[in-house]
Amino acid sequence: MTSPETTSQPTRDPLLPVRSVALGVVALDEEAYLPSLLDDIISQDFDHGSMEVILVDGGSSDSTKEIMREFAAKQSGFSRVCVFDNPKKTQPAGWNMVLREMTSDAVIRVDAHASIAPDFVSQSVRVLNAGESICGGHRATEVPQALKTPWRETLHAAEEAAFGSSAASYRREGEARYVDSVFHGAYRREAIERIGLFNEVLLRTEDNDYHYRARKAGYRIRFDPAISSVQFMRSSLPKMLKQKYGNGYWIGRTLFVQPGCISPFHLIPLVFALGVIALALAGALTSWAPFAICGAIYATLCAALSIRTAVQSGKANPTMLALPLVFFGIHLSYGLGSLSGALSGLARPLEKEHTKEASDDERT
Repeated sequence: MTSPETTSQPTRDPLLPVRSVALGVVALDEEAYLPSLLDDIISQDFDHGSMEVILVDGGSSDSTKEIMREFAAKQSGFSRVCVFDNPKKTQPAGWNMVLREMTSDAVIRVDAHASIAPDFVSQSVRVLNAGESICGGHRATEVPQALKTPWRETLHAAEEAAFGSSAASYRREGEARYVDSVFHGAYRREAIERIGLFNEVLLRTEDNDYHYRARKAGYRIRFDPAISSVQFMRSSLPKMLKQKYGNGYWIGRTLFVQPGCISPFHLIPLVFALGVIALALAGALTSWAPFAICGAIYATLCAALSIRTAVQSGKANPTMLALPLVFFGIHLSYGLGSLSGALSGLARPLEKEHTKEASDDERT
């Protein structure tokens, strides 16, 4: 494979049919979710003889790697099933291993904390064979059935709401269209050869960067709602807020590496956090009136959108009364993470920082 900065032309006609597919899964400590995902892979209606499954373990402390090895030993119907160790432990390094090892016409990236529909691969191939080079579909979030409680349904409602977590296009259903980014994307080999590998210094925003570079290379990213997958959300508020902080941190850091891949909506929480800090400082030095007025406006907006979110979820319960506080926690943690990341970008080069061992949340 070529480097992340490559601009070489595709080596194959992008309209040649995709006949074989590599399905890549990068995991760290996913023993609770990996078995069901592997069952989903077995259930794919695409010809197994034309599928290779590439599993990458990031140094798990649980039975993740043993689950991978057992799967590889038992599955003989696929063209190839292989398990690799990822000594760098990070997500982008793991995906680069998948890209280097694939032998198929296309590769599909699947998160270990997910579930895919039985026709997930075949629908992705259908879109690629319609003349696309990169595609993906609707990716909802869910609470695992065994973990469902009223409180977790409330967290799920906040996660699904555009006001709470993300306005990313792949979170919304709708007609097929071209978008800036996809989750669980499918990529033709020739597109990968032109775009290059994932940037391994970006531990959370490697996909933002990759899709930005894909667009700069002249590729369009096709969203098709028939391609369906699910991402399992964090099961507690502290875990959710820790994830949002980390996501925000890498948005801030990425501003100093690839600012073009950061969209305006990524920066809204940063503006929010800066506003809270500025109003608090103004209150301590002069008057608390601006803080109170802005706080009242924000609280009113949170209350109104919380009611809307509860109604739209169809699962309203007493814990939904906490939605305004959940929204506030998401906005502030993401914003403070972005601020921390931006300040880190000013203080030290990312190239030095990325050589350190990643924390649990920065790994897969």
